[in-house]
Order: sequence, then structure tokens, then C-alpha cells
Amino acid sequence: MHVTYFFGKIFRAFITMVLVVTFVFIVLRVTGDPSYSILPSDATEEERQEFREEWGLDRPLIEQYFAYWKNIFKGNMGRSYRDRRPVNVIMAERLPKTIQLATLSIFFAVLISIPLGVKAALKRNSFIDRLAMGTAVFGFSMPNFFLGILLILLFCVGLRILPSSGSDSWKHIILPLITSAIHYLASYSRFTRSTMLSVLNKPYVRTAKAYGLSKNRVIYGHALPNAAIPIVTIVGTSIGRIVSGSIVIETVFAWPGVGRLLVTSVGSRDLAVVQGIVLLLSITIVFMNLLVDITYGFLDPRIRIKKGGK
Repeated sequence: MHVTYFFGKIFRAFITMVLVVTFVFIVLRVTGDPSYSILPSDATEEERQEFREEWGLDRPLIEQYFAYWKNIFKGNMGRSYRDRRPVNVIMAERLPKTIQLATLSIFFAVLISIPLGVKAALKRNSFIDRLAMGTAVFGFSMPNFFLGILLILLFCVGLRILPSSGSDSWKHIILPLITSAIHYLASYSRFTRSTMLSVLNKPYVRTAKAYGLSKNRVIYGHALPNAAIPIVTIVGTSIGRIVSGSIVIETVFAWPGVGRLLVTSVGSRDLAVVQGIVLLLSITIVFMNLLVDITYGFLDPRIRIKKGGK
């Protein structure tokens, strides 16, 4: 891989992350005073001023900004305004639940969607193709929060066989998992079908058939590997959005993850926690996009040659 291609991607990823964190930092501070959300409504102006001085909110914005980045490079994301614990500790408590839900969702989505997309491509315009793509369109179009509410009404209120909130047992993850996985499944299966359709008409696939290779070998040995690059892209970018994609689902099912923590922290204007989660989101998304770009460069030499200007 060309050095300029590699370092160019890293530089753009770093700039993107800095811009996102800077935007959130400024917006959070110009939209209101956190002391009115954190302190009781009957707090005096002296108490509010003491709060601002304690957390450095009385200093100029540019000074707060550079102090924030200085602490970040030291591995210190600050402390929560509410319980005064380090943000690192609070996020570390919630992150495993988010990773658990997101990992299982993507795993089951990949396990089901890729064979489904391949089957739909091979049986183009058949009943199986229409059923698979109709289901995919439904899953892709249905808002997560609405689907979650429907599942709660059916399985919790109506049938009363599954819990509607919490994370105390394996039963609690079933509904959030279904809600999350359906969206990924729909996206992956549609993408797999479209990429497989484009690959099946390539000359090397026709050549493989002409040599008398078995159908499975042609599909899984020649067609699917060459269709894998776009599929890797969409799966990789969705992994980068595991935290942001879980915000709505964790709120609907009261799942104790980082997404729900972000919602409650924004409502209470706990700036340090919000900034820490946004930084985590930025790093995750930027890193996964960077990893996908670099993987692209290794898998397809045409990309790195084009980016390298040669």
C-alpha cells in the first residue's frame, strides 16, 4: 500500500474526529447553563456561581476548549457533574452492555442476510426473491422505536412471555436483539443481492461455468469472494455505528448501555459525560471507516493505485 494513501486516510480521519468533538463542545456550552439542570430549582445565584467556578465553566470558552483537549491527551475525560465520578468509569460500566447487544445483532444479521441475499440473487424475480426483498424493505423502512414498541405490545403486554425492559437475564435481550438485528439484516441482504447480481454477469463467472465447475463452487468460490468487498464495507461501517445505532433501542427497552446513558446525560446537561460519549462515537466511527478504507486498499489494488495517483 502506498504510504501517501495510508497517511492521507489517517490524517482525514483525525481531522474529522476533531471537528465533530469541537462542534459538540461548542454547541453544548452555548445552548444553556448546566447549573440550572444540575442544581435544585431553588438554588441561589451564589451557589450557581460556585458551581461554575468548581467545574471551570466561568472561564473563557477557548480556555475551556484547550483544557479539555489537554485532559483528553492525558486520558482524563473529566468527571460527571451529577455523581462526580470519572467519565471513564461511568462509560466502562455501560459499554459492555452496548457491545453485547450490538455484537449479537450484527452476528445474527450477517449469519442470515448473506445467504438470503445470495439466494435472492440466484432466484431473481422469483417468489423467494420478492419475499426476501419485501421483508428487507420492511425491516429497512420500519423505524426502530416503532418496531420496538410493537414487539413490546405483542410479546410483553399481549402474550406476556418476555420482559419489556432491563437486562437481568437472557430473556431481556431477545426483543432488543430482534429490533436491532432486523435493521442490519435488511440492509445487508439487499446489498448482498445487488452485488451478487452484478458479479454473476462477469466474464470470469461465465468462464467458471464453461469449465464445468459445480454450482456451489462457482457461487461460493468465485462469485461471492469478489462480491465481498462492498459487503465488508457496509458491515464495517455499521460496526462503527454500534453506539449511535443503539441509542433509540436502549431507550425503548431501558437497556443499560452507553446509548441510554447519552440520552439521560443530554437531558440533565451533564456535559462531561456527553462529551466523553461523543468522543467515543467519533473514535469508533472514524476508526472503522479508516479500517474499511485500508482494507479496501489491500483487497483491490486499483483503489490504492488511483489514490496514490499512479
